[in-house]
Amino acid sequence: MKKLFFLSFLFTSFCDDLQSQTSEQSKHKHTIKGIVKDELTGNGLAGASIYIHAIKAGVLSNEQGSFAIVVPDSGKYEIEITTVGYRKKNVTGNAPATIHIELTKTSASLEEVVITGVSKATLIRENPIPIATVSSVKIEKTIESNIIDVLMKNVPGLNTVKTGPNISKPFIRGLGYNRVLTLYDGIRQEGQQWGDEHGIEVDAYNIEKAEVIKGPSSLMFGSDALAGVVSLFPNVPKDKDGKLKGKFTTEYQSNNGLVGNGLRLNYSNDHWLYALRGSYRFAKNYTNPVDSRVYNTGFSEKNFAALAGYNNGKFSSTLNFTLYDNLQGIPDGSRDSVSRKFTKQVREGSIDDIVHRPVVTDAELNSYGLSPLHQHIQHYRIYNNTRYDFGNGNMEVLLGLQQNIRREFSHPTAPKQAALFVRLNTLNYNIKYNTHYFSNVDLSVGINGMAQNNRSMDATDFPIPDYNLLDIGSYICASWKYKKWTLSGGIRYDLRSMHTSDMYIGANPDNGFNKQFFLPDTAGSVLQFPALQKTFTGVSLSAGATYKLTEKISIKANIAKGYRAPNITELASNGLDPGAHIIYLGNSNFSPEFNLQEDIGIDFSAKDVTASISVFNNNVQNYIYFSQLTDGAGNPLTDAQGNKTFQYLQEAAQLYGIEASLSIHPQRLKGFMISNHFSAVYGFNKNNNYKGKGVDGEYLPFIPPVKLLSSISQEIKIKSSLIPSLSVQADIDYNGRQDRFLQSYNTETASEAFTLFNASVSTVVNYSKKSSLQFLLQVNNIFNTSFQSGLSRLKYFEYYSQSPNDKLGIYGMGRNACVKMIVPF
Repeated sequence: MKKLFFLSFLFTSFCDDLQSQTSEQSKHKHTIKGIVKDELTGNGLAGASIYIHAIKAGVLSNEQGSFAIVVPDSGKYEIEITTVGYRKKNVTGNAPATIHIELTKTSASLEEVVITGVSKATLIRENPIPIATVSSVKIEKTIESNIIDVLMKNVPGLNTVKTGPNISKPFIRGLGYNRVLTLYDGIRQEGQQWGDEHGIEVDAYNIEKAEVIKGPSSLMFGSDALAGVVSLFPNVPKDKDGKLKGKFTTEYQSNNGLVGNGLRLNYSNDHWLYALRGSYRFAKNYTNPVDSRVYNTGFSEKNFAALAGYNNGKFSSTLNFTLYDNLQGIPDGSRDSVSRKFTKQVREGSIDDIVHRPVVTDAELNSYGLSPLHQHIQHYRIYNNTRYDFGNGNMEVLLGLQQNIRREFSHPTAPKQAALFVRLNTLNYNIKYNTHYFSNVDLSVGINGMAQNNRSMDATDFPIPDYNLLDIGSYICASWKYKKWTLSGGIRYDLRSMHTSDMYIGANPDNGFNKQFFLPDTAGSVLQFPALQKTFTGVSLSAGATYKLTEKISIKANIAKGYRAPNITELASNGLDPGAHIIYLGNSNFSPEFNLQEDIGIDFSAKDVTASISVFNNNVQNYIYFSQLTDGAGNPLTDAQGNKTFQYLQEAAQLYGIEASLSIHPQRLKGFMISNHFSAVYGFNKNNNYKGKGVDGEYLPFIPPVKLLSSISQEIKIKSSLIPSLSVQADIDYNGRQDRFLQSYNTETASEAFTLFNASVSTVVNYSKKSSLQFLLQVNNIFNTSFQSGLSRLKYFEYYSQSPNDKLGIYGMGRNACVKMIVPF
């Protein structure tokens, strides 16, 4: 019976019940109507699941929280009501009758349903795979500059490597870059993610929910999910009332003057659904108490998306299109050695004297206009999701095309000439069959992969060669539930082929920069990238179990083997990435990475307390990382502009750590909650030559420090129809000192501990009987604390060994007051 409920909770799997209910309406007149509300505010709750086990039928509440469910006969029925972020409730309803249901908020996420990386929708507390969810409520109430930072504030074990406010790369348990796979609506996000400063190309205003798998996830997704998966779910129309509905979001952030606006329009009836979405966000340079305004950290981002779909109960199909366009500043950290004011590059090559660059004016620092030296990133995506139910199973097919275009303009004497100009085309495919194979067992078999073509266009810098890639993998996985046990596991085989041709680079007589030469006319050029033909194969395995010790306590254990093929930068790079200010050097002899990770966890869920703790151990074979190159005196190897040189290396590695959460929400103190998230991870290079050498090679790079995020909140009920309640929250974000870093060749330095204090207040304003808006006010870093995260690349943007104020590198964002308003209609 529980399986039926969880299927009904997911609207995509709920269509059979809706169709059967519609036919029943024509035969019977017995209907139970009602409305689902928030106990404290009295506001209707949209998307709540109302389910009657006795007749195996249910519905979802509409935007106002109302519902109507047809029953075969008059009389009493036990009704189960659930929705994310609220405690489950069972009531008795008479048919025909109208009932009013009030739900109580809870921080417990263990009862939430997940669908990423599993054969079917599964409760978190029953899933042995370490996974966390972030609901739409949390996403809307967490104000940050990008969606990855929003998730970091809500998921212990998830961190970000940052290059300014709008560029955050997800790291899971100390591993990132191509080891973390990002999914958008089930499709792989492919956008030159090998680069340090290459962020995630998605519209943050359109993300309805997120799921984060922590650990090897190659079983369902193939290469590049060695560390885990960040799965983003865009909004999809849920109501079937044939009415046009929408949501308008607007926000302002004081620190960098960020202005953001997003509009969403939805329409759906019994069979058809449509959606249009768009947003525009722009910001100037951010500020902090050490650096004042940080030059060239502004951005201008535009998004557009459209959806059309059809559903007849057994068959559903949606066609989706998205467009992402971002103009992004490229900070380099160059300054005047005495005043520490930021300077700008105005010359090229050997005549560009870093010491004598002109100082950036105050007008330029405070302008929304971007420097001529910036990035222009465009990402286009069109894809189709189709599902067909037949017999005891269903078939899911996903086909998608993506194009990512990245231009990096870093020539001050020729600002319209792109230094890096790469175009990546990707064809994604995923075919999966799910079935109830036999009693209590759910089975999934599938095949998925991608084909890629990457080309340099009219560029002057070439860090990577042009390449073609073909990826294919097949898998089988199953889950078995019996009494208190849930077992899951599977196996996968992957093959990846990568091909490059000889690539010649030489001087362009028209402008003095470099250009690509093509056979047979290669006179005056050099062979920068020899031809490369590589094939990688890998086997992935997973096995796990959850045992429900009591109704409140579940014990989990999982072991997984993951696989990742080296990416193009690690294999073949040989040049400058102008946006990252790094000269990359690859190694074509690298082998694939394999890891074996063990997870053990305990979940506890009671009326007043929710807690979880998990430990993990991760051994990685052929771990690839980069280390800075230095000269004989230990000084970094740089070019005339101060760009540093990094070479990729490969060793064995081990990472282990712990994550814990504790939430206290006493029922007697309605609306009160204390929440705590703790995480710690340690990473070691297992080469015996580094054993016992600590920072001189034993520790891995980009390992996050001990982190504790604590919050206390209170929802205050107000006797007013206009403003029924206020929610007040205070956060403490503690990041410990990180003295386990890779000091070798000046790759990293120690990072001091810091604590940030944040506070927020939010409310719902009922400006009419049927309409309301949500208002949020948040202040981050209340005390304007100066800090440098060891995972911020800006910390290492420094050209001098000493500073008049003893502070090197760029510091993080200072105090930031944020206002946000969400208006559904």
